[in-house]
Amino acid sequence: MAKKKKAVKTNAIRQVERAKIAYTLQEYPWKEDHVGASDVATNLGMDRHLVYKTIVTVGKNTGPVVAVLPGDCELDLKKLAKASGNKKIELLHLKDLEETTGYIRGGCSPVGMKKLFPTIIAKDAESLDTITVSAGRRGLQMELNPQQLAQLVHAQFADIIAE
Repeated sequence: MAKKKKAVKTNAIRQVERAKIAYTLQEYPWKEDHVGASDVATNLGMDRHLVYKTIVTVGKNTGPVVAVLPGDCELDLKKLAKASGNKKIELLHLKDLEETTGYIRGGCSPVGMKKLFPTIIAKDAESLDTITVSAGRRGLQMELNPQQLAQLVHAQFADIIAE
């Protein structure tokens, strides 16, 4: 008799379940050199605008700031700085990502980081029924309501996408 594959429970999934937020998990095969949101969308056969990426930055006033935006868009650091109350903001060095968040590149979820950092979600998500974000490891995404995501991580919606 074959053993049933045990469901993966990441910290992000546990927090979503604890908050009683409905979600759908989606697994996909990944490769070290293909871990971006566009690659995820291709692997899942989804619209790149509905697969959201998580980018961690550092503000001069606030320290780490998390940005969540569509995979087919670029982050505008000036807009993010303004939305987060910083004069200047820069990308967190990749070498510091795991130590700061507990996640690695390609598996960084806006949910379940080591600390609850200020989080800004692209305004585009505010009117959507669901978006897909990392579930806390490479090859695993979760689809959930952006309003509930924002409530869970105490995020605000703002215009942070580059023109």
